[in-house]
Amino acid sequence: FTQIIAASWLSSRTYAFSSSFNSLSLLHNNIPINYYTMKFFFLLATVTSTATAFTTGFAPSVVTKSASAFSFTLNAEAAAATTNGTDKKKVIILGGDGFCGWPTSLYLSDQGHDVVIVDNLSRRNIDTELGCDSLTPIQSPSVRVQAWKEVSGKDIKFVNLDVAKEYDLLVQLIKEEQPDSIVHFAEQRAAPYSMKNSKCKRYTVDNNVSGSNNLCCAVIDSEVDAHIVHLGTMGVYGYGTSGGEIPEGYIDVILPGGREQNILHPAYPGSVYHATKCLDALLWQFYQKNDNLRVTDLHQGIVWGTNTPQTIRDERLINRFDYDGDYGTVLNRFLMQGAMGVPLTVYGTGGQTRAFIHVTDTARCIEIAINNPPNAGERVEIFNQIAETRRVRDVAEMVAKQTGVEANFLPNPRQEAAENELDVSNKKFCNLGLDPITLDEELFSEVTEVVNKYKHRCDPTKILPASFWNKKRAEECATLDPTSVKVEV
Repeated sequence: FTQIIAASWLSSRTYAFSSSFNSLSLLHNNIPINYYTMKFFFLLATVTSTATAFTTGFAPSVVTKSASAFSFTLNAEAAAATTNGTDKKKVIILGGDGFCGWPTSLYLSDQGHDVVIVDNLSRRNIDTELGCDSLTPIQSPSVRVQAWKEVSGKDIKFVNLDVAKEYDLLVQLIKEEQPDSIVHFAEQRAAPYSMKNSKCKRYTVDNNVSGSNNLCCAVIDSEVDAHIVHLGTMGVYGYGTSGGEIPEGYIDVILPGGREQNILHPAYPGSVYHATKCLDALLWQFYQKNDNLRVTDLHQGIVWGTNTPQTIRDERLINRFDYDGDYGTVLNRFLMQGAMGVPLTVYGTGGQTRAFIHVTDTARCIEIAINNPPNAGERVEIFNQIAETRRVRDVAEMVAKQTGVEANFLPNPRQEAAENELDVSNKKFCNLGLDPITLDEELFSEVTEVVNKYKHRCDPTKILPASFWNKKRAEECATLDPTSVKVEV
């Protein structure tokens, strides 16, 4: 108990933890902190009546990684719910086998929540369709959850279920599990794939919109007061259309006659995938208004990174790493290309400004959201789930500087502005204790290590873009030759 109090009292500092947690070293000034020092802090806290110290614990987030230890930032504000056993929740995670869903499932389980993963393994099927596997060798769901049981002693239940098609089974599952929260990752998540052809466009709409609608109906029909937490995208806002800082979901406007209103931010999608997220947003608004559903919509930036403190605990827990032109996120693509000696594939001028977030922070944000649900009758809660914004060519320059690989400016396969500004508010998560991980060349090494370990699994013909927004873009990219890409072995 004294250890927890001491950690809370020193919540804003960074420490290196020994595996036994019996001793800590203050990295900032290398002051040793032992058991008796902690007792001193406990007594000091008691005498000065710092009551808030007794109600908060600590929540670690990975900031740097080495072969033997992690550095942690202790954020007392973000961890109040993680130290109080009465606040542990039953959480169903739809899409819990995916790039964001899997590390989030492990993180929530590690924090003490009771986790049920639901997934139809469609992303694995798309690997087969595209002929491109994850760079990392991901295991089957049964192997994954068994490995987690072995390393953590905690159970995660896995259910193979299609949210968009197997409605009756979804209702039955919610009735049986009685979840406090349902986290919704179960959507086709790649903008390029959603623009690949008519089949992919139709699949993306059918899967994403039907799944979200089914979820709302299932919560109503099951008569379970479950809080829905949906992973949306910053792309619902468009880029640079607000004329200033993009607020969190709602924007103040003046209507004809001088009437002031706070309305849902206008949608401006840039792909079929982004359009489905805009349609999702309207569904949340309707079902909240009509049926008093409690919904939180998270508008997330581009995710980077691969592993988390949970996924590195066993090789069988490793997260997926997509590097191809359809599913590889821009920073992970750059880091993979740099590690393998492939010129960085920058689209157009690289003047697109985008929001970024580390995969570790994705998991932490989900927990903050489920611990801070809206009350029944309150409007849909919306958070901007980002750490920072960066221009793509500046990100490429950072990677090029670290790896010595030059950037290759390609014709842009996307229909988008060549240059844009992007100023985004993320005050809500920060006010709830998130201390976001920002782009740092030292952190890039974690991704580079993963790439170097598994680069023999890379198919270089999958690196260049293979999906084009329209015929004009396809014609402009016609000279791109996938077989021309060579990697360093």
